[in-house]
Amino acid sequence: MLRPVKLGLNRSKPTLGKPAEFDPSFNGPIKKRGCTDIICCILFIIVILGYLAVGAVAWLYGDPRHVLYPKNSTGWFCGIGANKDRPYLFYFDILKCATSVNVIATALNGIHCLLIAMVVSLLFLLLLRFTAPVMVWVLIFGVLAAGAYGIWHCYWEYDNFKNLSASINDIGFTTNFSVYLEVQETWLAILIIISVVEAILLLTLIFLRTRILIAIALIQEASKTISYMMSALAFPLITFVLLLVCVAYWGTTALYLATSGDPVYKVVALNSTMSSCQGINGTVTCDPQNFSADAYPNCPSASCIFIKYNDEGLLQRSLFNLQIFNAIAFLWCANFVIALGQCTLAGAFASYYWAFRKPQDIPMFPVCAAFLRTLRYHVGSLAFGALILTLVQIVRVILEYIDHKTKSSQNAVARFIMCCLKCCFWCLEKFVKFLNRNAYIMIAIYGKNFCVSAKKAFMLLLRNAIRVVVLDKVTDLLLFFGKLLVVGGVGVLSFFFFSGRIHLPDSNFSSESLNYYWMPIIVVVIGSYLIAHAFFSVYSMCVDTLFLCFLEDLERNDGSQQKPYLMSKSLRKILNKSNESPKQRKRNN
Repeated sequence: MLRPVKLGLNRSKPTLGKPAEFDPSFNGPIKKRGCTDIICCILFIIVILGYLAVGAVAWLYGDPRHVLYPKNSTGWFCGIGANKDRPYLFYFDILKCATSVNVIATALNGIHCLLIAMVVSLLFLLLLRFTAPVMVWVLIFGVLAAGAYGIWHCYWEYDNFKNLSASINDIGFTTNFSVYLEVQETWLAILIIISVVEAILLLTLIFLRTRILIAIALIQEASKTISYMMSALAFPLITFVLLLVCVAYWGTTALYLATSGDPVYKVVALNSTMSSCQGINGTVTCDPQNFSADAYPNCPSASCIFIKYNDEGLLQRSLFNLQIFNAIAFLWCANFVIALGQCTLAGAFASYYWAFRKPQDIPMFPVCAAFLRTLRYHVGSLAFGALILTLVQIVRVILEYIDHKTKSSQNAVARFIMCCLKCCFWCLEKFVKFLNRNAYIMIAIYGKNFCVSAKKAFMLLLRNAIRVVVLDKVTDLLLFFGKLLVVGGVGVLSFFFFSGRIHLPDSNFSSESLNYYWMPIIVVVIGSYLIAHAFFSVYSMCVDTLFLCFLEDLERNDGSQQKPYLMSKSLRKILNKSNESPKQRKRNN
């Protein structure tokens, strides 16, 4: 008997990667792991050794005196050696000012301000554990309230100009754009735009309220995590020192390479019309320190003159290539240092999340353990991710160079193409940084190579795209508010102090002796921003790590006694999930 068969294509539902499966032996960052991306590790080590060799060559052949001291027409340095008493320039000794009581007091007071910024940043992060819900909802409803006020104000302006019969038809086209604010159509258009945006925000708030609550709970959990491992807040100092070493080495190497090459001196006759000087004029090399005009009796006007720097040797012909290598190696090393910091912090924070009993099951010295584990096993993977980012940055630098050199000769089409290319590679750099950051989190947890970790992280985030967007925006909103609070508060405090509006007891500082009190204020504001950025970067890494662990937790476990959730109670409550108790298990059986 024949049965009817349904014709058509067998269309399977597309999946965004394979969800994580339960592993009974998994309890946090894997201890038994092997070295990853060994080829890239070897390549990175070779580049580092080459970078050290370039620095050594630059040190041997370079002479930074060429940029530190002026030279006379013969190429002799002024102010040193034989010309020690003839500097020809007035040098300002900054140490004389630095030893004055007022400048020292200004520096010390700028440091009462930077410490305040550090303390305020720390308190802000720790208090987010309790104040995050209030702050998030206040900021959200503040934005909605501002939009509502904008709608009312636009309608009020529109109604006024409508009663006055002020229309855009009466003014036509004009370059004075302020005139358009005096017609009803302008305010009607602004009213419609703000109303649409306000409606979108309200609908987003209604439909995404659960995800906003998840984001708030993760932010609170991040603050709780940092309170258990305060050493994580000090780790950016290590990253800063390593970056400072990279910058110093790059700058020193570039300086020595730029000043390599021996000066070339030749005998030049000041009176070149004499026939007796024709044979030696500009053809005979000489040493200015041992030169004597008596050696050329037939040419009394002969003198040893500096001509140029030697550019005929192998080193001199390779200077441009060595400078390019110096810049590329610097970018790679700097990106590697940043990757090392991110992977270390991710490993420490992941050990907190996957601990079944918190804080009892958190390992001892989690930051130090994650740092050593990263250096031992994953230098190659971090170098791989840093290399990809470096290549994108090199393309951006080349585009900027081409744009700078050809700006005067570009037409409208060329400018548009260049702008599109720069925008595309800017977006690509942002995407690579995002992908690398999440790949390092997966590397810190599972110990896999860069490509596998990047794919796993990207697919996991893609399966939870809406949650990613909500968490990212809520976190950005809070951290922006925190930076604004720290920088603005310390900036206002420093303004009142350095302008003389408030005084400290027993202080030698006098605001009247400052010629321009805005300078220390600007320095304090910049320093406060850097301090706040360092603290908040740790917090942002903690939120991202906990978020990926949370998504893995949802896919791995189901709340049963064999596969319990490791997320906090607040997250389980928001998701309406719970772990099965022994009594419930007996009842189910």
